[in-house]
Amino acid sequence: MAKKIAVVAANGKAGRLIVKEAVERGNDVTAFVRSENRTAATSSVVKDLFDLTAKDLAGFDAVVDAFGAWTPETLDQHSTTLAHLCDVLSGSDTRLIVVGGAGSLYVDPSHTTALVDTPDFPDAFKSLATAMGKALAELRKRDDVKWTYISPAADFQADGERTGSYLLGGEELTLNERGESIISYADYAIAVVDEIESGSHVNERISVVRK
Repeated sequence: MAKKIAVVAANGKAGRLIVKEAVERGNDVTAFVRSENRTAATSSVVKDLFDLTAKDLAGFDAVVDAFGAWTPETLDQHSTTLAHLCDVLSGSDTRLIVVGGAGSLYVDPSHTTALVDTPDFPDAFKSLATAMGKALAELRKRDDVKWTYISPAADFQADGERTGSYLLGGEELTLNERGESIISYADYAIAVVDEIESGSHVNERISVVRK
C-alpha cells in the first residue's frame, strides 16, 4: 500500500533521490523545501525546517529528515534541526527516518570505538562526523518518537550508480564481500524507501553498504 511521505530538505542531493525513488514506487510524496521545489514530488511546502509545526507534518506515515550542514558555523544544526523535528512529531505514530552519517558506526564488537576515532579517518570530515554523532546520541534518548537512523557506508557517493541492491547492517561498519564500505546516494535512497514501506527498525540505527 502506498505511503504518505514527507521529505524535509528535499532539494538536497540525498533528498531529491529519496523523493524520486519514493514517487517512482507510487508513494504520495510531499517535498518540504526552503525555496522552489526541484524534486519529483507532485506537492511541496515552502517553509524553513525550524518553522515546521505538528500541523504541517500531521497525517504522514513517515517524515524523512534529509537535512545537511557542512560549514563550521552550521554544524550544530544537525542537533538542533533533529531535536525540532522530534519535538514536532513527539507522541505521534509518524515515523522519523533520519539520513545519517557513517562516522558514528562502530569498528569493534564492544562498540567502544567509532569510525571517526580511527587513525585513518580523514581530518577534513572529523568535525562533520562528530556533529552528526552528537545528534545521533541525542536522538537515542528520545522514546517519544518512532525514529530510525540510517547510516550510509564510509564512501557515500553522490553521483554513484544505482545498482538496485544493498546489504543491510546495524551499529557496526559493514564491508561487502570485496572488503568495501561504499554506497551511492541512489542505492541509499532505495534503502530509505524500503525501510518506510516495510521496515521495522523503530528506535534503531541501521546501516547500508553496496552488495
